[in-house]
Amino acid sequence: MYILGWDIDFGHLEAVNLISSPVYSEKQIGYLAVTLLFHENSDLVRLVVNSTKKDLDDMNEINNCLALHAIANIGGREMAESLSHDVHRLLISPTSQSFVKKKAALTLLRLFRKYPDVIPVTDWAERIVNLMDEYDLGVALSVTTLVLALAQTYPVEFGGCYVKAVFRLKRILIDRDFSMDYIYYKVPIPWLQVKCLRLLQYYPPPDDPNLRSDISELLQIIITNSQDAPKNVQHSNAQNAVLFEAINLAIHLDSNSTICAQAAGLLGRFISSKETNVRYLGLEAMAHLAACSDSLDAIKRHQETILMSLRDRDISVRRRGLDLLYSMCDVSNAKIIVSELLRYLQVADYAMREEMVLKIAILAEKFATAYSWYVDIILQLISTAGDQVGDEVWYRVVHIVTNNEDLQEYASKTVLNYLNSPQYNETMAKVGAYILGEYGHLIANFPGSSPIEQFNAVHSKFNMCSLQTRALLLTTYVKFVNLFPEIKNQVLNVFNQYQYVLDPELQQRACEYLAISTLPTDDMLQTVCEEMPPFPERESTLLLKLNQQHGDTEDKRVWVIGGKDANVEQQDGLKRIATLRANSISRARAIEAPPPTSTTASAPSTTNESQPHPAPTNGTAHSNVADLLDLGDLDLNDAIPTPSSIPAASAPGGASALTPIPLSHSPVSAPLALPTNIPLAPGYELGHYRLQYTAEGVLYENNDLQVSIKSEYHGHQGRLAIYLCNKMPAPMTSISVQVADHDAFHFQLATPHQLTVAPGAQVQRLLQVTCLDVFTDSPSLFISFNSQTVHLKLPIVLTKFQEPLSMDGPSFFKRWNQIGGPPRERQAIFASQVPIKIDDIHALLSSFNFGLLAAVDPNPSNFVGVGIINAGSKGGKIGALLRLEPNLDQKVD
Repeated sequence: MYILGWDIDFGHLEAVNLISSPVYSEKQIGYLAVTLLFHENSDLVRLVVNSTKKDLDDMNEINNCLALHAIANIGGREMAESLSHDVHRLLISPTSQSFVKKKAALTLLRLFRKYPDVIPVTDWAERIVNLMDEYDLGVALSVTTLVLALAQTYPVEFGGCYVKAVFRLKRILIDRDFSMDYIYYKVPIPWLQVKCLRLLQYYPPPDDPNLRSDISELLQIIITNSQDAPKNVQHSNAQNAVLFEAINLAIHLDSNSTICAQAAGLLGRFISSKETNVRYLGLEAMAHLAACSDSLDAIKRHQETILMSLRDRDISVRRRGLDLLYSMCDVSNAKIIVSELLRYLQVADYAMREEMVLKIAILAEKFATAYSWYVDIILQLISTAGDQVGDEVWYRVVHIVTNNEDLQEYASKTVLNYLNSPQYNETMAKVGAYILGEYGHLIANFPGSSPIEQFNAVHSKFNMCSLQTRALLLTTYVKFVNLFPEIKNQVLNVFNQYQYVLDPELQQRACEYLAISTLPTDDMLQTVCEEMPPFPERESTLLLKLNQQHGDTEDKRVWVIGGKDANVEQQDGLKRIATLRANSISRARAIEAPPPTSTTASAPSTTNESQPHPAPTNGTAHSNVADLLDLGDLDLNDAIPTPSSIPAASAPGGASALTPIPLSHSPVSAPLALPTNIPLAPGYELGHYRLQYTAEGVLYENNDLQVSIKSEYHGHQGRLAIYLCNKMPAPMTSISVQVADHDAFHFQLATPHQLTVAPGAQVQRLLQVTCLDVFTDSPSLFISFNSQTVHLKLPIVLTKFQEPLSMDGPSFFKRWNQIGGPPRERQAIFASQVPIKIDDIHALLSSFNFGLLAAVDPNPSNFVGVGIINAGSKGGKIGALLRLEPNLDQKVD
């Protein structure tokens, strides 16, 4: 009934009961019903968790598989938090059958993609990577699929997969070590080959010459094998899948190698293929080559074929052809490519037009050799594309014309010619109105460009424009009054007409402009209509808009559409990964070798990203804390103490050995100076107070930055994820997060993965907090970026370390009477600024971690609460009793 589309509101509990049945057929039907009828937000999911956990622990592999199917299909947060460790255990267990391991790997992949913040995959990295060596190719394929997703997010932690992938490819292609069951149309396990080749592209080229030689040999074998004529479509698909991934890897490793030169010839043949899929993949691989290669000569040989791909019958091929033309464009062929794109724009699909407009505008600006050519191309683009031209395009045109004096006169003449045409284009009206309003006086003495002719040309479009554009035209008219007093009467007639319209924006502008234009002197008019100064130079918004449209798919790109200049950031990112990986390996080797003498140094007085504090030594191991809190993305195993703060331990023979520590993501550098003289950011209080009783939300926000926090506390410890969102149009660089030293806390701040955030993106900083004593003031947080620093207060208050308790009325009043007044008791009367609502007070007190006791106070409107505060090793555990007596009439508590 459910599959046929009917809503089912019965049988849910029966399905839950069937899961617990020892009979396989009943259990199977129960799991089938649960996966169909339940979704991740169903209230009854928590009833399934315990039964599913029992089946995961069962020695029966069939029960394990049924449970894994249910987890992967429902995949809710509660299941991820409760069962991910059991799924991981089945994956790495040496007693698990191959088919159980395969399902466990894919289930873990599903949970990670859905809720990456609750799966502590960095703790499991080594064990998961080792499974890539499994002899069973099905397990190896499933685990490689999992590693492929994890390595994109945590490339340093999963860096060991690089050698594993090369070794697996050698076993398949050179040693021919594979089962005959995995040969697909004469291609040995092509799926695993493709995933291993893709995995290698997420890391920089290796420094080891032997490893590079092995990879080159593998790539040459793949290209050689591709020369065999395919027997059928399936053989061709499998062969081409491996070949194209090998070509992408060759381009990634060295775009100027002989293998790439050989691949370029193959790609030229592929883009002329009769098969649509082959043409598509050939164009995409050639765009990758254009994005990384120093010379485009090999690609330019096929320019005519690439231009013809814009007329392909398949829109996906046309898109790839557009990407390739955009990537291969340079000064030598810019005019040909841009002209061809403009011609094709007239007949292009509407789904492609906006992207084409952006790319044509970027290419015209980037490779313009003459101002006149740029103006002609952009205005022709606006005239042709019409409504598909976004605001970013004409904003950029105005920017460039304003900043280049040599361009202003020609732009004014050209845009006036377009306005005189009978064709209506609102974007052209905006551009023409702005340019003529600013620079119309430069052409006022030319034939056909008199002031009244300019005014008539602009005003002829007025009635067809939107209200927003009409407001812009009114501003142009008041500039005409300042530039051309001889047409003042015609302009004032327009202002008089629109000072009574219903739209408030038009009415206000018309009234104000009329008042300014009719003042006894022109001083005010001249001041208001002063010529616009040049715009400050900044990154083109067209590029930002284009990058937003090219979002990542499930597998992230290692390159972006565009030439080599556009891929500088990607190359720098790969270099950073190489540096971090090398530093991690060198530190691991240094840790394994004991030093000759023991050294002890004091911990730094501040906590920052480059030098975190050592782990607390109050008897709770860091790994136990991770298991206790189970916060997934808030895991701080990547934060390490510096060598100066690692305590020395006695070693045999009188020597001392360093305590093993987790590997860091970046080299340890000197701590940044704490900017103690910076005042608190204005308006910080709103987010600070709100997050005192909520676990997540926005801590602070201004025009440049948004700071959000997600937190969880258990006992005297807590974990915070600090999210920094870049609201600026430019990248946020040199990001630093520091926490001021505090007597009542011990802080451990994880080493960051990245120090630069693109516009609109965000970065995460992870902080572990250990409470050592009672406190009254919250610790300070300093966030630095782009040479500015923001001072905030972390929303850490004593009740964050409180756990609610429950007790009966006599026990409560017995303890209440034992308090004995100050200093252990405090009373306060305060007025509420809003009407008092009992439900809101109940929710608020519960958020402060008080256990509210029902039917204890004789007055049902009063609140009675109990909690126990864990104030760490110095403060100990402190009981907290609360009585709140709201006066609903007087709004007083």
